[in-house]
Amino acid sequence: MTRRSCAIYATGIVCAHLLIVGIALVVAQVFQTMIHSRLKKEITLTEKSQVFEGWKNPPPPVYMEYYFFNVTNPEVFLAGGKAAVKQVGPYTYREYRPRENVTFLENGTKIYALNPKTFVFVPEKSAGDPEVDIIRTVNIPFVAVMNELNSYSFFLRTVVSMYMNSLGVEIFMNRTVHEILWGFKDPLLTKIHSMKPEVDDHFGLMWKKNGTHEGEFVFHTGEENYMDFGKIDTWNGLRKMSWWSSNQSNMINGTDGAVFHPLISRNELLYIFAADLCRSIHLAYVKDVEVKGIQAFRFAPPSDVLMSPKDNPTNAGFCVPAGDCLGTGVLKVSVCREGAPIVVSFPHFYQADPKYINAVDGLNPNKEEHETYLDLQPTTGVPIRACKRAQLNIILKRISGFPKTKLIHETIFPIMFVNETATIDDESASQMRTMLLIVTLASNFPLLIVGMGIILLFVLIILFCRNRQKKTAKDDTAYTQVSDKPDEPSETQATQPMRNGSYIAMSPVEAQKC
Repeated sequence: MTRRSCAIYATGIVCAHLLIVGIALVVAQVFQTMIHSRLKKEITLTEKSQVFEGWKNPPPPVYMEYYFFNVTNPEVFLAGGKAAVKQVGPYTYREYRPRENVTFLENGTKIYALNPKTFVFVPEKSAGDPEVDIIRTVNIPFVAVMNELNSYSFFLRTVVSMYMNSLGVEIFMNRTVHEILWGFKDPLLTKIHSMKPEVDDHFGLMWKKNGTHEGEFVFHTGEENYMDFGKIDTWNGLRKMSWWSSNQSNMINGTDGAVFHPLISRNELLYIFAADLCRSIHLAYVKDVEVKGIQAFRFAPPSDVLMSPKDNPTNAGFCVPAGDCLGTGVLKVSVCREGAPIVVSFPHFYQADPKYINAVDGLNPNKEEHETYLDLQPTTGVPIRACKRAQLNIILKRISGFPKTKLIHETIFPIMFVNETATIDDESASQMRTMLLIVTLASNFPLLIVGMGIILLFVLIILFCRNRQKKTAKDDTAYTQVSDKPDEPSETQATQPMRNGSYIAMSPVEAQKC
């Protein structure tokens, strides 16, 4: 066997082995299963986990952008006309949210933590000075007191109304952005506080929320089941709430939005418990995106999250009392706001019934600016970019005994909305890209084996063809038997000596002499 034949046989054997082993590994998904198993064990809330430190002290900066709706025609609205508002902002604050008092429970399968939040004003990202800029907006304490007295006698409501007039309290107030957000001493609440000390004499949308937490959380670490990674076990000691009118609505589902289980698919729904919304919401896959060179899945709340119970019966449980429901796109949260007629929605009533949008001039809902979404890296479940957007509204309506409301039409009045944003920092993004590259290479190693087998297959075909060509050429020039019949001498042959033998490579061979 020639050296060339040995090379062909060796190439064929190696090629066959590579293809068989590679295809078998691809079909069995051995390497992918090994990588996924490794991820499930590594991505847990344990001290040795690589994600634990990032969970305790999130490196990406979180910004809270507050936008306010400045009322431009309060007199027209009080006279029975349509209110007009103008958006003012943003007023941006950097949010710091380290987890504190972290304690492992039940052999490391659960973890307890507090999540205090601190806000620091960022002037370079803001439209003005919150301590100087004045906003005209609804006097929420005034409306809350009116709403509370709605179940009392007409005589009492009239007396309280006259007392409010003597204090100079109006339905609309002029306050600085800082006062509306972080609190001011309200004259009406001060009088109530003197009679009922449990009522705070200060009011602010973020009053007592700077440096405080939203409750005590116990999370699953993911040690027992990777699908439970980061899920809330209890909130303030509760596994379900009692505010709403159905067991399903009272469930505390999902994570707090900071982490999600690894190996996310496009077909699943992700759940988040939002303490500020007093409920859990679900997110559905929207599209693939890329953030800082990292491929991610975008998830967003579908339209059925705040859909009217007429169109989505599962939302009937959020009507309190049962049957007292608002329309699509809004959620009344009075049950967890001390009875105040507070309504939450997406900014500018995005995805809401047009009647709420048309009730106030100056609203312009659009997906780009007002949609809430999360961009998640599907392999690790880590949020790469997040935009949480929510709007605070209040119900204004006629209440007998309060003459100032006698002409107004019932309106869900927008107060402000917040845009909470976070994007992975450059250092974390670089580490993420490196890790994903390693995971991709390891997962696709069988494909590399198949690729090498295919390359060797082409090499084998080329070697085989070249060898066949050489063999054919050799056969064409091999020794040929000379006929026994003497040829007739031609004129040319008469002048040349007679030759005997055969032709080799087209050249005559001289006959040897005896």
